[in-house]
Amino acid sequence: MGSLKVTLCAGAALAAALCAPAAYAADGGGVSVTPSSPAPGTDVTLRVPDCTEKTAVAVSAAFETDVRLGLATEDGVLVGSSRVRSTVRAGAYAVQVRCGDHARNGTITVHEKRHPDTRPSAPASPVAPVDAGGGGTARLAAAGSGEQARSQPPGTAHTVTGLVLAGIAAVAVALRGVRSRSSGTG
Repeated sequence: MGSLKVTLCAGAALAAALCAPAAYAADGGGVSVTPSSPAPGTDVTLRVPDCTEKTAVAVSAAFETDVRLGLATEDGVLVGSSRVRSTVRAGAYAVQVRCGDHARNGTITVHEKRHPDTRPSAPASPVAPVDAGGGGTARLAAAGSGEQARSQPPGTAHTVTGLVLAGIAAVAVALRGVRSRSSGTG
């Protein structure tokens, strides 16, 4: 029963991947873009099937940078990702890919508005330092802003704790010395 579930899940995933909306080139196939009609600032995936090369570069005025395509599977499909420029205007943009001696051309249609349920994607890299807080110094920093932090001498509890720890350390050193003498003379 477990392998049946795995088979059904794998089949559903494959069907979803094959049925995903994509924009195909006007020449009958070559460059597909998913999602088919992105908004500015959206991440897109490009697929180029049956390419004779193992790598290629896709170029479009709609993308932030050129898209490096690499061999994703053994069936010769090149895959790469990019982001649509956030400043691009709505409209159709050419996508050009060079596969060996052949050029593949496609189009990407950018829509002006985002769908209400679409959230903007996160930045590709950090854009600001992390506010990590003050750790153990936060209390001193807060005290320093209004009232000067006062240093207090250790109290009775601190003194007793220090003496107990020093006594334990002295006993441990003495036992170690006795043990090393008894094993060395044997």
